[in-house]
Parts: sequence; structure tokens; C-alpha cells
Amino acid sequence: MKNPKKMTANQPDGTIGTKLCGNRWVADNGREYVMSKGLLIVFTGNGKGKTTAALGMAMRAAGHGLKVCCIQFIKGGWHYGEIDALQRFDGLIDLHVMGRGFTWKSDNMEEDTRLAREAWDLACTAIASGTYHTVVLDEFTYLLHYKMLKIEPCLHFLANRNPLQHVVITGRYAPEQLIAAADLVTEMQMIKHPLTNGVKAQKGIEF
Repeated sequence: MKNPKKMTANQPDGTIGTKLCGNRWVADNGREYVMSKGLLIVFTGNGKGKTTAALGMAMRAAGHGLKVCCIQFIKGGWHYGEIDALQRFDGLIDLHVMGRGFTWKSDNMEEDTRLAREAWDLACTAIASGTYHTVVLDEFTYLLHYKMLKIEPCLHFLANRNPLQHVVITGRYAPEQLIAAADLVTEMQMIKHPLTNGVKAQKGIEF
């Protein structure tokens, strides 16, 4: 098996900037941010913009000097512009691209399931580390929808994470249990899409 693509961006001396201290995050720039509650945020629906919204939040946190971990569970078979963009946040955003491409087109669901479980183990480590202000689980809902992971243990882990840890989950088909557990849920609804008029995906827009 090929090693999953992994792009990390730590500080030059190898140290981690963001630290959780009591009820506040201390950012890489030394600023302190008091948090009242870590949020579980879900972007779902059949419309465009779920990943875009989550990565926008990642960049917002990085703009405050807060460290973020982004794990893409499905899009490993494609090269997306946001991968290059996130690398520009040197020292603040760690990006891990997992999986082999779109799950619903899989020719080897067993292998995809194994990779998905490895990615979830990585996500659990990131969430439990106390290193990241925000952890983004991009396309994570597909793992639950296609039953690659059992939902109950995942929700149990998320419910018992550090109470100040923010987690953002994206993807279609968010299960009702996840929606019920979340603090914020936004459903992207497609009203019009250029694909219906024959306009194919364009660089800088869809990828």
C-alpha cells in the first residue's frame, strides 16, 4: 500500500504553536483566546460549498495564529487547489489527504474501508492531542453513510472530546444521530448548478 499523502507544516524548530491552557487557547503569536465551548459543526446537503466553508473556517483560525488539522477522508484521488492554498499557512495548518477518491465509484470497498479506519484513527489522535484549535474532518459523513465506521463509537468519542475542542465535519448524507449531536448544522441546498447546462468543473471553482 502506498503511504497516504501527508502534508504537515510545523514551526522551523519543530515545536507546536497552539496550546490548550485551562479554558483558553494560546496561539502561535502569543495571543490568548478564551473559549466557552468547543463546537461540533456539520456542513451537509447536496449543494456546493461544504468543503469550502470548512476550509474557510480553518483559514480564519489560522489567521488568528491558531493551529488547525484538516483531514480529507475521500478526495485522495484528486488534486484540489485548496491543498496548495493550505500549505501557504506554514506552521499553522496540517493537512492529511487520505483515501483513494470518491467512495461511491470504488472498485475496492474493502481497501477503502481499511484506509477510512486508518484516517479515523489519525483524526482521533489529532482531536485528543490538545494541539489543534480546530480539526476538520472533510467528507467524513460518507464513512458513516457507507457503514465503513460504526456511528455509535464515533459519536461517543466526539461527545467525550475535550470540551473546548472544535470539530468541523463535511459531506452529504449526514446521519440524523450526527445532526442531533452537533451544535451547528448547515445544509447546502442546490438550487442551480452550471453542470445542468453542460458546464464542466473548472479549476479555481470546483477544484
